[in-house]
Amino acid sequence: NNNYYYYYRPSPLNKAKKLIGEEGISFTNAFVASPLCCPSRASILTGKYPHNHHVINNTLEGNCSSKAWQKSEEANAFPALLRAHAGYQTFFAGKYLNQYGHSEAGGVEHVPPGWSHWIGLEKNSKYYNYTLSVNGKAQKHGADYSKDYLTDVLANMSLDFLQYKSSFQPFFMMVSTPAPHSPWTAAPQYQNSFNATKAPRDPNFNVHGKDKHWLIRQAKTPMSNSSVQFLDDAFRKRWRTLLSVDDLVEKIVKTLEVRGELDNTYIFFTSDNGYHTGQFSLPMDKRQLYEFDIRVPLMVRGPNIKPNQTSQMLVANVDLGPTILDIAGYNVNKTQMDGTSFLPVMMNSSSWRTDILVEYEGEGNNVSDPACPLLGPGVSECFPDCVCEDSYNNTYACVRTVAASANLQYCEFDDNQVFVEVYNMTADPYQLTNIADSIGQDFLEKMNHRLMMLQSCSGQSCRTPGVYDPRYKFDPRQMFTGRSWRFNRLRQTMK
Repeated sequence: NNNYYYYYRPSPLNKAKKLIGEEGISFTNAFVASPLCCPSRASILTGKYPHNHHVINNTLEGNCSSKAWQKSEEANAFPALLRAHAGYQTFFAGKYLNQYGHSEAGGVEHVPPGWSHWIGLEKNSKYYNYTLSVNGKAQKHGADYSKDYLTDVLANMSLDFLQYKSSFQPFFMMVSTPAPHSPWTAAPQYQNSFNATKAPRDPNFNVHGKDKHWLIRQAKTPMSNSSVQFLDDAFRKRWRTLLSVDDLVEKIVKTLEVRGELDNTYIFFTSDNGYHTGQFSLPMDKRQLYEFDIRVPLMVRGPNIKPNQTSQMLVANVDLGPTILDIAGYNVNKTQMDGTSFLPVMMNSSSWRTDILVEYEGEGNNVSDPACPLLGPGVSECFPDCVCEDSYNNTYACVRTVAASANLQYCEFDDNQVFVEVYNMTADPYQLTNIADSIGQDFLEKMNHRLMMLQSCSGQSCRTPGVYDPRYKFDPRQMFTGRSWRFNRLRQTMK
């Protein structure tokens, strides 16, 4: 969840930037395929877009860590391929998928295939009073900082693995800190850090989101003083929790260095989704199609990656698995993955894709929210000021384009209006102006066609040339009839 924090100074991630970013490459256009933890984490593990891995939200019913997910996806996740086909010893520590450890999903006894060392957090983000599955056995933790603060426990367990692993096999480790996720509990020594810090006051902070989907338009502008105080406080607390993540990065890098393993190890630093605090007067959450929710930091260091590089190439979290498999010498074309290895990009190869897909299925409650009876049923994540952060018809798909001649976002909502939002990110980086009504029909048709291609893509067909790629072919006769949204198909496949 580290989103934009990465770009602000002061920063809670100075060590990570120094030890990974400055020693390697930082991607300024890294995105997630879905701005919510479980679908995004599933995309990282499988290399697939949500319409192919079928995890649509953070619930068991939404396929998060469900038996169906275990049966259909876990055995083909990239760590399983690393272990089975490339002979890696694999280590996982931290938050896996939000419903991991649920009794209906096999409990903490279930160790996903592919992990030779498994330390999985039961359910969702915590800092104290949690249960870990240590290779399938429950280990309970209390609230003593020196023994139980989760970020530090993950760091120590990671260092133990580095110390005791075999030197004769390659290794892969994935350390997945819940920080800076709520409840935002900082380590005691960091509880007073960043006391003067506030959420960024970007041009889209606390302004009315006009010409946007109804959910954004309904936010109260200006926000109440209590909402602004609440989100500033949350921003500070999130930063404080990241100071421990920064320490964890430092400990791991230093340990690799002392062991003489740093120079032949690739280290990736990234996140599963962004987060907003006050943009378009939405107090606090994720789940929206805008940059603040879909953009994440991504820094990589490793063999043959020159230091101090910045790349504007468009990468997505579906590319992480293919890249790691590529590093391990496994042929990604043997998999069903939708992403592409960006290892050549890090080695300075020039040709690359021009667009990616972002998709999200909105959630709402069947009954009215007591905080917000006026809006009726169908909404969720509501604040006391009757600002709701999600709804059933907050269901959308976007093509995010980054090419030499275009930096654009095109989105369609699956609602009665088939509402469209289009942003020219070069002229309007804060997405204040939806240009859907003023842009040519020809552009809209091409983008609609491209979106439908991506929404029905799988594997190799997800890597076809985008609209701004010279190889792109547009045949209006291929335009699909009607708007057959994949979510209806997806619901059927999951039943």
